[in-house]
Amino acid sequence: MIRDFEYFAPKTLEEALSLLDKYRETCKVIAGGQSLLKLMRAGLITPQYLIDIKGMSELDYIKSEGKNGLKIGALTTHRAIEESPMIQNGFSTLVEMERILAFIQIRNWGTIGGNLCHADPAQDPAPVLMALNAKLRASSLKGERTIAIEDFFTDYLKTALEPNELLTEIQVPAVPPHTGTAYTKLNIIENDLAIVGVAVSITLSSSTDLCQDVRIALGASAPTPIRAKRAEGVLRGKKITDDLLTEAGEKASAEAEPLSDINASAEYRRQLVKILVKRMGKEALTRAKQA
Repeated sequence: MIRDFEYFAPKTLEEALSLLDKYRETCKVIAGGQSLLKLMRAGLITPQYLIDIKGMSELDYIKSEGKNGLKIGALTTHRAIEESPMIQNGFSTLVEMERILAFIQIRNWGTIGGNLCHADPAQDPAPVLMALNAKLRASSLKGERTIAIEDFFTDYLKTALEPNELLTEIQVPAVPPHTGTAYTKLNIIENDLAIVGVAVSITLSSSTDLCQDVRIALGASAPTPIRAKRAEGVLRGKKITDDLLTEAGEKASAEAEPLSDINASAEYRRQLVKILVKRMGKEALTRAKQA
């Protein structure tokens, strides 16, 4: 049962930040609410004030920054990202991820910012955005700051946002030449949360075919989405082979900190990490060679 709360529906960012600054620890921000309301119904969260920012059109946008990449407002819906020609042309992995994120009814209403702030490690956007080296803009009445997405998640369902801060924008840099990115997840029910999700981005040297850069991100493999940096070190600077991808998968499995739950044991998740890192590594390598 949801306990009583006072409801606000600001129409501007300034108004929302003022409310957030005023109520801080006693409020929650709702930007779609499909995850938050479940926690409220279960009594796990009991805010005195609810700040509904879904109607703030100034945070609903997708903008090309040319050579500087892409900017996505925090209130942009998953469906808008999925259908954006701009994203399809330059950041197709985001589109592929959105197509397997929940069901179309949820994608029509849920927002990318709400998803990230909920900070469930099993959700899809974080690993892909980590592989794409995204940054997040946080705003408060005192100003703005930029947070690397791999530093944004601090614990299960917790983020680096201060009580008076609001996530306002996702910034995705331009994809370097000769780069391929791939994402997949294993789940029990189609389009449900991941048992394990893996995103891999590989950039090849234009002249030698060596791995110039690599980013491997894991979802549902620890209390937060994580980078598998030791696994990346196996590939960086080398010509990628099946054996190296196998080794990278093993390293990533060792870096993971999975939990056992009703869906899968920790050991099963570790095995999935090994398999999916190699599989997505091969796919990212193929795409990099074609880019």
